Amino acid sequence: MTNVGTGHWIFAGIFALVFIGGLVWSYSKDRRITKIHYNKSLLFILGVIVALFLMFVFRKYLR
Repeated sequence: MTNVGTGHWIFAGIFALVFIGGLVWSYSKDRRITKIHYNKSLLFILGVIVALFLMFVFRKYLR
């Protein structure tokens, strides 16, 4: 990690935002087409977000 500069972090952040934006756009487009397959997917997405948040909190405070 000694050769990772500010430009690398900026690129990684922009890439992550564009990638997540593409996923959300694709999900919303598919959701309109096939609603029958996406009954509980919002709950799953919220569960993943909560799990990642809890992992971050526990990792930060249990060091």
